[in-house]
Amino acid sequence: MSRVLAVAHRGDPFRHRENTLASVVSAFAAGADAVEVDVQLTRDGVPVLLHDRTLERHWGDPRQVDRVTLDQLADLGSPGLRVPTLTEALKATAETPAGRLLIDLDDPGPVAATWQAVTALGAERRVAFCGPATAMLAVRALAPEAELALTWKQPRLPGRPLLEDLRPHWINPPFGLVDPEFTAAAHQAGLAVSTWTVDLRRTVRRMLRAGVDSITSNRIGLLRSELDRRAPAR
Repeated sequence: MSRVLAVAHRGDPFRHRENTLASVVSAFAAGADAVEVDVQLTRDGVPVLLHDRTLERHWGDPRQVDRVTLDQLADLGSPGLRVPTLTEALKATAETPAGRLLIDLDDPGPVAATWQAVTALGAERRVAFCGPATAMLAVRALAPEAELALTWKQPRLPGRPLLEDLRPHWINPPFGLVDPEFTAAAHQAGLAVSTWTVDLRRTVRRMLRAGVDSITSNRIGLLRSELDRRAPAR
């Protein structure tokens, strides 16, 4: 078995609030190979780490993030617990041995500003991108060499025209769609298989039996221990 990557979902959310710097840093400390983060744009076009389009769920503010400026966003939370910018996350992880961020983009809107933030720090080799075809095609148009994971929610692989246009490294289905046949077909098509969001040991084991190449989990410590336990002897 080749090495399976452990990807932390929004950081280490069982220990720290998701998509915060503390959560991202904690995930790397727990052994993540990469941390998946979500990006939204503020009203003034700054990419920040946030999954939802509103600030309600974690920050108690009903406003949409695209109606709030970065300065206004800084008033939420506290100095040690707030919505960070993507630039801050990239800087905070620059010296981490793994230090790789998987940037999840739900639509093309944030793509240009996100790529600008990445290139401004020379961090192109420390990021990959995941999301649906519309967002990933927008990334590919700006970044011909970027590593892409196409989020896919169908039991069959995408057609060849889309794969040729997109040139993804990964196909990224939810774990409920993954079985040995799906993985074999993806590998035959030249795609590595990443899957999400796997939080139980028995599901980790099932994904390993299915032959996946990467697993995303909210429980990065559990995932890391299971992968290490099953790693081939050297």
